[in-house]
Parts: sequence; C-alpha cells; structure tokens
Amino acid sequence: MPLLSDVKDPSVLKSMSLEDLKILAEEIRRFIIDTVSKTGGHLAPSLGVVELTLAIHSVFSSPEDKIIWDVGHQAYVHKILTGRYEGFKKLRQKDGISGFPKRSESPHDAFGVGHASTSISAALGMAIARDLKGEDYNVIAVLGDGAFTGGEVFEALNQAGALHKNLIVILNDNERSIEKNVGAISEYLSEIRLMPELYKAKSEAEKFVKSIGGIGERVMQVASDIKFGIKSFFIPGDIFDDLGFKYIGPLRGHDIASLQNVLSQVKKLEGPILIHVLTKKGKGYPPAERNPGLFHGIGKFDVVSGEPIKSNDTRPTYTEIFGKTLVELAKKDERIVAITAAMPAGTGLKPFAENFPERFFDVGIAEEHAVTMAAGLAAEGMRPVVAVYSTFMQRGYDQILHDVALQNLPVVFALDRAGLVGEDGPTHHGVFDLSYLRHIPNMTILAPKDEEELRQMLYFAFKADSPVAVRYPRGKAVGVPLTETFKDMLKGKAEILKEDGEVALLAVGTMVETAKEAEKILKAEGVNCAVANMRFIKPLDTELLNKWKDTKKIFATLEENALMGGFSSGVSEWMHDNNIKTPLIRFGIGDEFTPQGSRDELLESLGLTPTQIAERIERFIKASQKNCFL
Repeated sequence: MPLLSDVKDPSVLKSMSLEDLKILAEEIRRFIIDTVSKTGGHLAPSLGVVELTLAIHSVFSSPEDKIIWDVGHQAYVHKILTGRYEGFKKLRQKDGISGFPKRSESPHDAFGVGHASTSISAALGMAIARDLKGEDYNVIAVLGDGAFTGGEVFEALNQAGALHKNLIVILNDNERSIEKNVGAISEYLSEIRLMPELYKAKSEAEKFVKSIGGIGERVMQVASDIKFGIKSFFIPGDIFDDLGFKYIGPLRGHDIASLQNVLSQVKKLEGPILIHVLTKKGKGYPPAERNPGLFHGIGKFDVVSGEPIKSNDTRPTYTEIFGKTLVELAKKDERIVAITAAMPAGTGLKPFAENFPERFFDVGIAEEHAVTMAAGLAAEGMRPVVAVYSTFMQRGYDQILHDVALQNLPVVFALDRAGLVGEDGPTHHGVFDLSYLRHIPNMTILAPKDEEELRQMLYFAFKADSPVAVRYPRGKAVGVPLTETFKDMLKGKAEILKEDGEVALLAVGTMVETAKEAEKILKAEGVNCAVANMRFIKPLDTELLNKWKDTKKIFATLEENALMGGFSSGVSEWMHDNNIKTPLIRFGIGDEFTPQGSRDELLESLGLTPTQIAERIERFIKASQKNCFL
C-alpha cells in the first residue's frame, strides 16, 4: 500500500519503521520526478536530500523546531512531507505552491529563501530570539556546499561560533551548486571526503584520538555521546572547529538509520554544531545522476529518456547570443575578461571559458567579490564583464556603486534574466535593476529590443571608458538576422521606429515589440502613435523628448521593470525638471512583488499585454477629451 499519500504531517514519520521510511523515500523520488517532468523545477538537488529530509523530520518536530533551507532548491521533499502533497502537483504554477520555502505558504517554512548563503544568518537570528524569549526549541540550518562559496556563510559562522548559541548546521555536501563548485573551500571539503582515516574502523579512530596527550579522553567522551568519531582532530587546524563549531562527519547522507542516530544524539549537545553529510545530487534518477547540472533546474522533460522536451522554436536565446558575441569580441581584444558567480552555463559563458580559459573566472556564489575583482582588473587596464542574473546582481549593489562607479572604472555588467522570469517567482524576477542602477553616477544602462541590438550594445559597452550595464531577458530572442559587423552606437541616442502620431510610445527592451503591437491595435481604432526604441535608460535621449513634446499630446512609457525608480521615473523627472506639461502614462510593474506564473500570465496580470496597453491609452484619450484624466 502506498505510504506517501497518507503523510499529512511530518509527525507521522516518528512512528514509522526504518523499512517503511525506505519505502517512503522511493515513493517520494518517483513522485518528484513525475511532477517536475511536467512542471519543471529544481530536480537534482531535492532528489539528493530525500533520506536526509526524512531523518530530519523524523527526529525534530516542525514547526516547533525551526528548519531553514538555504536557497530552497533542495526543499521539495520538505514541502511534500509538510502537508503539501496535493499542492505539489501545481509546483511553480500560477496560484500553485512556490518552488522555494515561503513563510506565507506554510508554518513549516520557517524562513523564506531563494538566494544562497543566507540560512545560517537567519538561523542564528532565530536562536538568539528563542533565548531572549526564554523558549526552548531547536534551530536547524540546512545548506549545500555551494553556499560555502558565499561570504555570508562565513560571516554567520564567525558570529555563531562566538555567541555559543545552540544551533545545528547541516552541510549537505554533493560537490556542486549548479555547476561543479570552485575555490579553496571546495578543495578543502574534497580533502575531507577523500581522507582514508575518516573511514577506518571505530576502534582505530578511538585509539588514534585517545593517543592525543592531555585531551584525548575528553574528546572520546564527546564522541561516545554522539556515537560517532569527531573528525576535527583528524585534520590539524580544522576550519569549523576553529570557528567554534563541534564538527561531526562526514556522514553517509543516504543512510536513514545513521542520520537518525546522529541527529537524535546531537539534540542533547550544547553550543553550535556542524554536521557534514555526503549526498549524491540527483540520487535515484540515473539521468540526473549523470548530468546533475542539467537537472539542477530543468524545464519539462521525458521521464523515460531524461531528455528535455524541446520546442520547435529554433530562435537562439539572448544568453546564447551574449556568449557567442563575447567570444567574437574577445578574439579582437585581449583585454576582455569574463567573470561569473557559479553560473558559467546559465550566463552563456561556457564558450568563452573554452576559448579563453586563462581569461575566465568563476568566483562561486560571491557576487560582491565578483564586482570588486572586476574593478581591480579594470583599474589595471583590462575590460572585465561580470555576467550575472539580474536578481543576483542586487547582492553586489554597494560594490557597483563604491568600487566601480565612484572610480568610474570600465566594467561591463551583463544582466541576464532581466524582467519577468516566470515560474521561479518573486525571488528571481529581475525587475529592479533599472531602479537600483539608474541613480548611480557614471553608470550607463542599455536594454536591447532584439538579439542584433544586444550584439551592438556589447560592442558599445566594451569601447566605453566608464561602467556600462546591459540588461536582457530570459528565453528566446526575437529572431532577427544578425550582421557580421559591429557598428558604433551614439551614447544616449534612441531609435525612432515610427515618427508620426499624437501619442508617443517610449519603450525599452522587451517592451519595444509590445509597443509595436499596441501601435497596430490603436491605429485600427483611429489612434495614431509614434514609437521609439529608447535603447538607453541612462542617459535618456532628451533631444528626442524635447522634439516630441511639441508634437505629441501624450507620452507613454513601457518597461519590464518596477515603475519606482525605473525608466518611467527618469522620463517623469526630466519632464518635471523642465516644466513639460505633456500628459504621461506609465506602463510597468507597480509597488508589489510579482508572483510566479508563466511570463504571458504575469504580463496579463500586470496589464502589460499589447491589447491592455492599447485599451488603457484609449480610455485615457477619451477621459482627457472630457477633461478628466484617468
């Protein structure tokens, strides 16, 4: 009889036998594989923590005990076990459950996440709050080894070790974040995994530890309490021990009984504890085991073959165009250096890394470091590009402002996934970059209307002697032909697509195509519109705006960004400063976080389809004729 459908609450796991838990583990794997094949999602990370999640929930008592999942890529099992079995069938869909832990979704989601390396900081805050309120519960942070490439992890470990709070950190070590992990910490963990001493018989381990003069017997007492040897004394100067954590491991992450035993004993210990667990990303599904990078975050796929379900759309993606263009430019300019934050494939930099390995740097999940390292390169005459998803570049804001822009250094920021990204939801929508970049002095910001313009904008960016950000969307490009040559682009100069009209549609990026469609709809209704591809969010083409203010009755701005501080704010500020009285209609994203859903669904919910834009402009015109603006 199937067990999974009867698990309404994680408390039922406490009474299950080991054999039933093993059966449940396989049911969960099959259910996740089947669901994600239809919805897309983060498959490989969650398959790797099935046994670990079962062990955690069978030992601890959520939601009284607080379990914080770093990023949340690996939280699908947790969601299924905490009353969301039926809801999981609408994973990442509009009005369905989130792909990440979300406090408003369940009391079992102790902390909302979506960006890496935050779990220990949040967990420490909860542990401090618990003690200040005189309460008694466990706080457990679960994070992958990839999170250890992010500096916030070490800031939190440093503080937690000094405060000596009761806190459990579980390091889920599968040797990967999205791609293979990089850096000295990754190499350090590899040494721990491979040390043969760690896998000797218990009697030999005890003999070794007891032989350490003066402290051996005391260490073995702790080891006896947890029924496992403490690895700290096998590696001189162990980093976790030095930071004030009791280190336990490495443990076999797919052995439920062993994990339960350790977790049960750890609950009795005082102070901060770090448990190192070895798991296999994609465990139980051979295609994901063979290619965990592909199945880290995947769209719909065929369960039997493991092959992604491809559309018939042969247009390249903006990411692919960026990668190919960068290689072209780098062949002509040896100063070009590429930097990414744990996403060489996701940002399209794999071809660059293959062609110029000595000029390619993956810094791990460390956007702040990536930006300042780029600043250092630029200060010495190089032309670095930092290729990061828009949502993650938010983490490097201070470095962009202080280390790059203040010194007016020629760093190129390639912001992929700008605008709405669909099913990953509010933690991943790139709808704030225009707002957090536009007010920074010395910064130039561009958004291409198509893939050919992206190529030309990158050419412009690398020729500039100041910071330049080029933001472009996720997914397929428009499908226009590409030229073989690069042409100079005049800074701050828009492209007029249609001159005549009483309404001026001023659009940037993806909204240029939308503006063209809206123009056709309005023309059919007797409203003639001019259309401009503004191209530059900063600096604005004020020459064009000045020209059109005398001939257009209405300005309408279109952007796939937050209205507050974005492109429309720039136009509005210019109009106010120059006492321009032309009415302005602003199309963009309001003062809210946009939920998950397909991009088309979200555009409709935000009133950003061509039809909706045309209808709103028509209403505005009719109202203005009655001297009553809407």
